[in-house]
Amino acid sequence: MRKLAMAAAFAAVLAAPASAELPVGAEAPLFATEAALGGEVFAFNLRTALAKGPVVLYFYPKAFTKGCTLEARQFAEAADEFASAGATVVGMSADDIDTLKRFSTEECRDKFAVGTATPRIIEAYDAALVRNGSDTGMTERTSYVIDQAGRIAFVHSDLDYRDHVRLTLTAVKKLKQGR
Repeated sequence: MRKLAMAAAFAAVLAAPASAELPVGAEAPLFATEAALGGEVFAFNLRTALAKGPVVLYFYPKAFTKGCTLEARQFAEAADEFASAGATVVGMSADDIDTLKRFSTEECRDKFAVGTATPRIIEAYDAALVRNGSDTGMTERTSYVIDQAGRIAFVHSDLDYRDHVRLTLTAVKKLKQGR
């Protein structure tokens, strides 16, 4: 019975929404990193992306895991809606660039870039996945909508991938409408 209670408590900790993220209205930390789109590596620069419009910067724990794969596919399916609202979508994880090259093609379906979340970027966005007081080396599942002025307009942090696309798309559409 005690083992069952401990297992349930551990599962609750893993399923609990993340509580640390940058607040709405904060200035988004600018960065440049290596990224991949359609299997090709390029230098991603947040400042350059913001010059074109709002950016959906979504952190995910690990490429090719079930939730991250399903989330990437949802973002790929919604890519045209994000684009018509003027937004750029960029996924961020601590995966190496070779993994991201494959992920950008196989799961992101060549629709949006995925970038390497360096320790500096993870720290700047308060996106480290910490469990039992230890850094796992992965990122939390946290989605930011950054407005063109470089401010956090929306944030959603939850290890459950299912609401990230819907909520960030709604936030991007509100930005486009000026609300």
